[in-house]
Amino acid sequence: MTQPLQTVLNDINQWLDDVVIGLNLCPFAAKPKRLNQIHIDVFSGNDESQLDAAFLTAMDELQALDAQQRETTLLVIPNALASFEDYMLYLQQAQWLLQRAGLEGVLQVASFHPHYQFDGTLPSDQENLTNRAPYPILHLIREDSLAEVLSKYPDPDSIPENNIARVEGLSEKEIAVLFPHIK
Repeated sequence: MTQPLQTVLNDINQWLDDVVIGLNLCPFAAKPKRLNQIHIDVFSGNDESQLDAAFLTAMDELQALDAQQRETTLLVIPNALASFEDYMLYLQQAQWLLQRAGLEGVLQVASFHPHYQFDGTLPSDQENLTNRAPYPILHLIREDSLAEVLSKYPDPDSIPENNIARVEGLSEKEIAVLFPHIK
């Protein structure tokens, strides 16, 4: 089912505010969100070759702008890659496109999906919530910006463990409120 653009944007902004920033899953997201430096690009198609083009365009546009204008890009894919397996296959394609564009070490891709599941976990394991989002997302991150904020963070290696502890501490009611897209 095709989602209206405004619904997708509202869902993503709500997820950013309540989950990513609200739960502090990314300790570096609040400032760029406050400064409107997070670009949300919605790919409304469902064709993989068109998605390739949209991904390449998103990388080009991010590179063309100064980090003060656009720190990061979320390429949201509401009408394709609904299965986590298809998404993971496409994530490999996105990594290949990034390498082929010569941007490995310049940009990196973080992954989010409504059915995200880490290796060695069950679908119902709460730690998977750290990477669950309303829609499939390819998050383009500037490597130099990431290195800069990590150098100032007291213990960057603790972030994944802290995030898992945070989501594992959520009640069923909190999960239902924060992750309404999980069925």
